[in-house]
Amino acid sequence: MKLHRRDLLTAAGAASLSTLTSASVATAKPTTATSRPNRIAVSTYSYWRYRDDSKLTIEKCIDLASEAGFDGVEILHVQMQDTSPAALQKIKQRAFINGLDLCGFSTHQSFVFPGADQRQENIQHTIDCIEMAYAMGIPTIRVNTGRWGTSKDFDTLMANKGIEPRLDGYTDEDAFGWVIDSLEKCLPAAERCGVTLGLENHWGIGRNADAVVRIIDAIDSPWLQATLDTGNFLENQYEQYKIMAPKAVFVQAKTYFGGGTWYTLEIDYDRVAKILRGVNYQGYISLEFEGQEAHETAIPKSLETLRQAFA
Repeated sequence: MKLHRRDLLTAAGAASLSTLTSASVATAKPTTATSRPNRIAVSTYSYWRYRDDSKLTIEKCIDLASEAGFDGVEILHVQMQDTSPAALQKIKQRAFINGLDLCGFSTHQSFVFPGADQRQENIQHTIDCIEMAYAMGIPTIRVNTGRWGTSKDFDTLMANKGIEPRLDGYTDEDAFGWVIDSLEKCLPAAERCGVTLGLENHWGIGRNADAVVRIIDAIDSPWLQATLDTGNFLENQYEQYKIMAPKAVFVQAKTYFGGGTWYTLEIDYDRVAKILRGVNYQGYISLEFEGQEAHETAIPKSLETLRQAFA
């Protein structure tokens, strides 16, 4: 069933909108500007970075985030070693004891498959992730469009700046249709759990801001907005930030101390903060450290950079 903002208004009326949870921040953004600093989180990815020697547990990452002085933690789903109900509650308790919000859940899925069965597997995976986020009290999850999968591996994809050939016989328009239809099937679970989906500019069909916004506008639901990743635009980055900023409910901020794993971007976070203030973005800024320097020194420096820019 497709969920549209106009359908919600028609079916429920203005009175029912007051029952929407705080997760529907996209329809409840403040209309007046504020000078309140953005809260700064750290992704557990920042401590791992897919390195063989540093896959810390989620609980250890929470402890380190507290020691460093962050306000919240974003959990990378594939980093989790246990997703049982008991494990989820232990993670939630660990964050609570450390005085930290669990503010984001970074998940992976792809809907760019000609086969309906493969798309359905990813739809169900996304629904499962929504329910895990709900169990941990996390109000938003990062979702991806997915990509064609024609690159040899991720290193090859990065060497080609995230661009890869389409599957023979199919077009981008086919892929947009698959992505839109699949995300719509995830929305009832998102609304039921009060978890906002944040579609990220994360390679594949969602490599560019225009494409991400196209999908969000086509679906037209308060439960699908944007996760803005500052490190995933390799051309005209500030112009693309401006396109996505009005839709953003979560921001991932890349830093590259010691040189990037796949590439290094120069990101002016004072300029990024100005763009976000221009749309009155008051949500979290979540650090994704993606450099070669040891996290023990790079993450505190990254936090200081973001604190100064988003003060």
